[in-house]
Amino acid sequence: MTRTAQITRNTNETKISAELNIDGEGKAELETGVPFLTHMLDLFARHGHFDLKIDAKGDVEVDDHHTTEDIGICLGHIFREALGDKKGIKRYGSCFVPMDDALAQVVVDLSNRPHFELKGSFPSAKVGKFDTELVYEFLWKFALEARINLHVIVHYGHNTHHMIEAVFKAMARALDEAVQLDPRVKGVPSTKGML
Repeated sequence: MTRTAQITRNTNETKISAELNIDGEGKAELETGVPFLTHMLDLFARHGHFDLKIDAKGDVEVDDHHTTEDIGICLGHIFREALGDKKGIKRYGSCFVPMDDALAQVVVDLSNRPHFELKGSFPSAKVGKFDTELVYEFLWKFALEARINLHVIVHYGHNTHHMIEAVFKAMARALDEAVQLDPRVKGVPSTKGML
């Protein structure tokens, strides 16, 4: 079974093409125009063992909002498409990740019922030129388009970069756990008979 997907999405604000292989090796080819987001997506691919390609051009001369949000939309879309019918998957995943002073926890359910919660706050409004409020926008749009239940808890931290990095690594590892095929699961892992 090959669990891959791709998307091309063009708007007046962004032009994005993206490809995902859920069962990859953690390889990333990323051109986002948003350096901090590129760094986080590289970590996401590596820690989730996902092969990820993104080529995004956006109106970053305005700010990074449209590009960050639309990449979240595209990544969520291809994640959902690559999962296919979800037969045999574990469905749930969770992970704690420490990053120096920071500790983040992510819990996911590949439920087809999109929901997002973020508990915790970042001490700085920016990391370099990146607005930290965009982390919420990215994660919420990803969860919505992937149709997953995503809970992110930033337990503590002093360095905003470390805190966000811990979130992306934990999310990747939780998703990697949830997408794994479990030979004990027959069909879709739900008493409803569908996800």
